[in-house]
Amino acid sequence: MTAVATDSKHHRNPWAILLVVSLGFFMTLLDLTIVNIAIPNMISKLHASLDDILWVINAYALVLAVLLITCGRLGDLIGQRKLFFAGIAVFTLASAACGFAPSPGFLIGFRAVQGLGAAMLMPQTLAILTMVFPPERRGAAFGVWGAVAGVATIAGPTLGGLLVTAFDWRYIFFINVPIGAIVLVLTMVLIPDLRTGRRHSFDITGVTLASLSLLAICYALVEGQKYNWGTITSFISIPLLLGVGFVLLGLFLYLQARSQDGEPLVPFSLFRDRNYALMNMVSGFIAIGMLGIFLPFSIYLQSVLGFSALKAGLTMAPASVVSMFVAPVAGRMSDRIGGKYILVTGLLLFAGGMGAIAFIAQTNSAWYDFLAPQFVAGIGIGCTFAPLTTIAMRNVNPMMAGAASGVFNTTRQIGTVIGTAGVGALLQNRLIAGFTAQVQQRAADLPAAARDKLVTGFQSAAKGGLEVGSGARTSGLGGEIFTHGFVEAMRPTILVPIMFLVAAALSCLLVRRQPTVGSSGQVSGASEPAATAAG
Repeated sequence: MTAVATDSKHHRNPWAILLVVSLGFFMTLLDLTIVNIAIPNMISKLHASLDDILWVINAYALVLAVLLITCGRLGDLIGQRKLFFAGIAVFTLASAACGFAPSPGFLIGFRAVQGLGAAMLMPQTLAILTMVFPPERRGAAFGVWGAVAGVATIAGPTLGGLLVTAFDWRYIFFINVPIGAIVLVLTMVLIPDLRTGRRHSFDITGVTLASLSLLAICYALVEGQKYNWGTITSFISIPLLLGVGFVLLGLFLYLQARSQDGEPLVPFSLFRDRNYALMNMVSGFIAIGMLGIFLPFSIYLQSVLGFSALKAGLTMAPASVVSMFVAPVAGRMSDRIGGKYILVTGLLLFAGGMGAIAFIAQTNSAWYDFLAPQFVAGIGIGCTFAPLTTIAMRNVNPMMAGAASGVFNTTRQIGTVIGTAGVGALLQNRLIAGFTAQVQQRAADLPAAARDKLVTGFQSAAKGGLEVGSGARTSGLGGEIFTHGFVEAMRPTILVPIMFLVAAALSCLLVRRQPTVGSSGQVSGASEPAATAAG
């Protein structure tokens, strides 16, 4: 079924529409990583703990992950343009509120509202593109969309470093306000109100079960380390929340299976396409990998090497710059030859580049030590996001565009929550072990009571937060213990998400060959049924 425009000005340039939705999408992903570079500044200026700041990251990612499927279906119900516009408005206002937040608690609350706005707009981006681009041009459009995802994710630290150094951490949120205002105007002018011509129902029971199950699971993962994976209060515990979450998820899937003949919240028919199913898993693994790598590396650059936020951001910039040039080429090549091996190569290069950073990082490293690995990682990132989205969404029916986009983005955001929570917990655990080992090694001549006091102090630092440049600017024994302990903790912490990237690359070998579009516009490289499905 084709999309039907409900306004009289529907003959609009699809590439202009792509620009508008990409701007909105760019803001939502930028805010997933831009906070990382501002962590030390936030800890210092807001008198916040590392746990508080992790919640500044996780409140956004948690609400986003929980509501994406619901908002994807809402877009099908009331119109993608309306929900995209409303999401931009909520996101922009919440960004301004984050900038004015007087305390960590207020900031966490406003970040949750930001997550609501992002959840409202994000699924609509792919759905709108699926409707305005014909099948033979969707690959190029999805390639640009995927490239925006990659650039936004790794541009966050660079832009954040510039804003934090020149102004303050608050400006990483204020920057969204003028961009959001521009997108609101362009949405009204350029994006038509497209519908599939079919009335959609809204599964209230499914929405409730999906939201509650994802909330319970994601909250338990985020807070597990804080409560030592045990009791939270009274009879409520992390294992109980995980159990309830998975039971509700099972009930949700059971009811969805029974309603597949109607209009379910998650059409299982989407997963009959092997490539869509695989790319959902790969997308989650990539999110775990990216967030899991950039979080400890951002803290290391500032807290161990003593870099300013700007210098730390510029140190991470080469990967972003390289990927900006590589991504469009990778997108066009995916249309011509298919994205399978481009994606495999990209993931392995990204994993290799970041793995090299973990091995070469020292307590006295210079910025140029990371230049070559960043270059390799940038090529990998540029070869990842464009083919990922193209492979996942190329065969999706426009009638299911909202649901498909909602599920695809939900998988990535759950990966983000798992990556941030898991790596945050692992980093704290490794820091405690690393600091303890360094105290025993470097303070062996001190009395036992003095060593115990040092261990307690460094354990509190690992749990409570890391001041900017605390290792590099602290002279003497304390500085040595901190810097060497952090580097020892960072290496295994980064290697875990790298393993997810390698697993994602191996999974891509199972991608089924898709039809490609030659210079004549003819579909080739697939059997006739496959070509028909793609068109």
